[in-house]
Amino acid sequence: MRADRTSPELTSQTSPSPTPEAATRSPERTAREGRFARLPLLAGKGFLPLGLFARLPLAMLTMGTLTLVTSTSSSFATGGAAAGAVGIGSALGAPVLGSLADRRGQRPVLLLSAVLNTVAVVLLIVAAGTVAPDDGFPVAVLAAAFAAGASSPQVGPLARVRWMALTARAPGGPDGADRDLDTALSYESTADEVTFVLGPALVGVLATAVAPWLPLALAAALTVTLVPGFAAHSTHRAVPVARRTAAGRYPGSPAGGRMPWAVALPVAAMVCMGTFFGSTQAALSAFSAGLAGAEIAGLLYAVMGLSSAVAALSVAYWPRRAGLALRWMLCAGLMAALAVLLLLPASLPGMAVVLLVLGLPVGPVMVTVFAVGGALAPARRLGTVMTGLASGIVAGTALGSSIGGQLAQFHGYGTAFLVPLCAAGALALLGAGAAVVLRRRS
Repeated sequence: MRADRTSPELTSQTSPSPTPEAATRSPERTAREGRFARLPLLAGKGFLPLGLFARLPLAMLTMGTLTLVTSTSSSFATGGAAAGAVGIGSALGAPVLGSLADRRGQRPVLLLSAVLNTVAVVLLIVAAGTVAPDDGFPVAVLAAAFAAGASSPQVGPLARVRWMALTARAPGGPDGADRDLDTALSYESTADEVTFVLGPALVGVLATAVAPWLPLALAAALTVTLVPGFAAHSTHRAVPVARRTAAGRYPGSPAGGRMPWAVALPVAAMVCMGTFFGSTQAALSAFSAGLAGAEIAGLLYAVMGLSSAVAALSVAYWPRRAGLALRWMLCAGLMAALAVLLLLPASLPGMAVVLLVLGLPVGPVMVTVFAVGGALAPARRLGTVMTGLASGIVAGTALGSSIGGQLAQFHGYGTAFLVPLCAAGALALLGAGAAVVLRRRS
């Protein structure tokens, strides 16, 4: 179901269709220049860099909180608890912000969240500065960390909603619209991967070279400057805003206003994806600790992120005849098969090679699951669904980190590496369920 399916109560904020340049450019010329050349034509040249850097603060928040609170409290447990509060806040707050964006429009919700998040991060810095090593678990720090996570502007998910609206109105018919959407979602997944590699690296450099509080201060500064620009960008007008009917329901909603049950499939898939990420991180920490120190795990994990980002970009050029469900099942099955290789390396270079190969199906799975989520979501609930998918990754990462960490602590990293294998297998099974649902809907 596409975002352009409207009714008298589901109104667009009067965004034009695609830009004149996009409308007049021939498919042959676009093919010569590359499919990604259409994205700035659809959204404007400034939208891509703005959307990329506006999501960077969220990528810095968890690691920045962990680094700052651990430094001031001299306790890994306190730092980990504060970082966990950020994750819990983000997992709970993101769908709320997405639902508000569906019903009130993206611009006011993003502007409000930018202000609230900046205040929460500043309070977190101040609260962390007052922590003494023997304070245990300071309530003020945990509350500020939770508020910072819950108020984080959901730039990535809401950017995907904008692309769904923009590509649905683009010229070229359904095939051209689907091709443009694949390209846009490929770019968005790559942007996520790049920021979640760059964010923690930036935190490490700034905290080590200058001060532990600087990464969070920079994140707050980026939020209060870049997120309002993203909020006000003209693309927000393309997204329909639902208006209540006289019966108090939103148009296109099932009886009682419930979300279609089928949306649970991509959300569960993102929980599995997060579990894959979190358990891999935890197992890599244990693996690298015995060779060169646990801090090397971040660099190893970045190798998988880079290959995943490149593979996500390639999805724009994949043939579409196979369908989303088959692509989901094949890539997730390949993830599970390649995850077995994590049990083999005994050296850092060997593990880096395995992670480089393992990342290849990861990006395409994420692109595909977001596309399926968009296809199953009601038109007026796209923001809720996209932020719900993002929350699934956050919640799954916390779950995977916990399970993987416990197994690595008591049974070794080899046992911990079984968790990403199981998570990838569950992803493939959910893909089979999505195939049944999509076939019935078609």
